[in-house]
Amino acid sequence: MALRADQAEAILSLSAVALRDRLASGALRAVELVEACLARIAAVEPRVQAWAWLDGEHALEQARALDKRRQAGLPIGALHGLPVGLKDVIDTKGIPTANGTAIDAGRVPAEDAWIVARLRAEGAIIMGKTVTAECAFMHPGKTTNPYNAAHTPGGSSQGSAAAVSAGMVPLAIGTQTGGSVIRPASFCGVVGFKPSFGMIPRTGVLTQSPFLDTMGVFGKTVEDCALLAEVLTGHDTGDRATAPLPTPRMLDVALSKVPVTPTFAFAKPPGHEQTDPQMQSALDELAGLLPDAFDVPLSGFDEIAAIRQRINYAEMSKCYYGLERRGRDLMSDVLKGAIDEGKAVLARDYLAALDWRDLMNTALAEVFDRCDAIVTPAALGPAPEGLGSTGSSLFNGLWTMAGVPAISVPLFVAENGMPMGVQLVGRRGDDARLLRTARWLAHHVETLDQGN
Repeated sequence: MALRADQAEAILSLSAVALRDRLASGALRAVELVEACLARIAAVEPRVQAWAWLDGEHALEQARALDKRRQAGLPIGALHGLPVGLKDVIDTKGIPTANGTAIDAGRVPAEDAWIVARLRAEGAIIMGKTVTAECAFMHPGKTTNPYNAAHTPGGSSQGSAAAVSAGMVPLAIGTQTGGSVIRPASFCGVVGFKPSFGMIPRTGVLTQSPFLDTMGVFGKTVEDCALLAEVLTGHDTGDRATAPLPTPRMLDVALSKVPVTPTFAFAKPPGHEQTDPQMQSALDELAGLLPDAFDVPLSGFDEIAAIRQRINYAEMSKCYYGLERRGRDLMSDVLKGAIDEGKAVLARDYLAALDWRDLMNTALAEVFDRCDAIVTPAALGPAPEGLGSTGSSLFNGLWTMAGVPAISVPLFVAENGMPMGVQLVGRRGDDARLLRTARWLAHHVETLDQGN
């Protein structure tokens, strides 16, 4: 029996953590949740265009099997029955993965990416593949912003951010090499979390820049992102960036009470003069609401954007060599230009650029000794009008280069009604603490708003 509209709406209003608890207890069936998601997709997908591949019946088949498993009293996973959207650069066995390019149109992987195998093992439902910018770079896909279809959703994980924002799925996965998780999360008004570099394995995911590529997650709440990121964390011998370390208890820590009121360092990153006045005004107001907040200069970081780009383009020219050989004429001008620029990078300049990560973290250690998180804009401002660009990653690439965890929390609203995220940055490896701090901040601001 089909769900009534009000029933579906009530289900989709819940956070992923709340849905997980109801699914585990049997108060909600996985089929019911998938049916609610499919109804929502049918209503908004024609406008938002978040999906590169979607098969509702396949999602329902997974849900039915999971419901039977729970009803039989068999063990269930940490993500039992939760639908997840996957950026279309993540390999899925038997499901098309085109990497956002006509060169790979019709490509069907023979194996799951490491994280997809983990999702299946933990009972998640592979809802479908979300739209990515071309080869996870800058040329946008078809997705529009759920808040206003005339505005960009950001990139390159645009479909994942938009799908969560529009209520099509409770969780989604993206990647970030510059700002491809934090920026679309800010533009689409959801929480986006980029863990520390090497936390989540990348085997089976399109490789653009091995030194920079980082998996990321989207959810309605900070704790939703903590739930998904924790499940995906692990060691994979196929990804040398990962290490055999204990799994950090991200969700438990995120949900725990802060031992003391967090201290925040407000930083103006290089290029801060480009910040939209609305974003800057909101940050100034936020600083005034936080006890012990202080300003911190990011001196010596002015060259980081160029250094990060040098690494990105040099590695992309190597990693996309096969794609270029098979179909350079099918690539956008912006992608071809970046590849060509990467080919011209000298070996000495590339190797020297790699040294900057350790130098950055040494400098940042002094800041993190004084605060729980650094606060910066998640983007220049609200999502720009027009779909020809995914917006600037100026305020994100710095933290990707450093390999530190970063999270965008949707605390601000621009005059035109578009969301704006605040970006919190933590010490490398301190992901759980950053999540706890971000959750505290979200609740603190919500409490203040309710009191006004």
